[in-house]
Amino acid sequence: EKIKTEHYMPAFEEGIKQHQAEIDAIADSNEEPTFANTIEALDYSGQLLSKVSSVFFNLYSSNSNEDMEKIATDVSPKLSEHNDNLYLNEKMFGRVKKLYDNRTTLGLNAEQTRLLEDYYKNFIRSGAALNPEQKEKLRAINKELGLAELAFGQNVLAETNAYKKVIENEADLAGLPEGVRQAAAE
Repeated sequence: EKIKTEHYMPAFEEGIKQHQAEIDAIADSNEEPTFANTIEALDYSGQLLSKVSSVFFNLYSSNSNEDMEKIATDVSPKLSEHNDNLYLNEKMFGRVKKLYDNRTTLGLNAEQTRLLEDYYKNFIRSGAALNPEQKEKLRAINKELGLAELAFGQNVLAETNAYKKVIENEADLAGLPEGVRQAAAE
């Protein structure tokens, strides 16, 4: 109850800023890529953004209003762009790929191997191996798709909220507790 609607956008902006700084530090590191300084660092990065996103989108999906919809509409393209900035980052992908290509010689346990493989797949599936022209096209598609998903969710929510079931025959309420029947009859 302490979180106000006006807190979300500055929190998203700060979360994106912090996460981008963490990504840049990992990608720009002069150290040889290791599981710890690349995959672990990446996995632990973006905690503020993750926290803000979880709180906002859980509340947004269950208890939305016009202000929340405006924030979602404003932040969606920013989150899409931020996601692309991570997964289309050539330096970061180079570090992940080098680890992936040498994964059998790194002495990783099963969980570490799985995490490395998952990150590699996420980078590939998000377009990291595309050429620069294809990456720009993908960025535009991702931005458009993010807005379309948001609009779809808003439309579903609006239709759900507008739904009303009209019961014309009081006998159809048989079996419901008395209080529910009276409320439904009103």
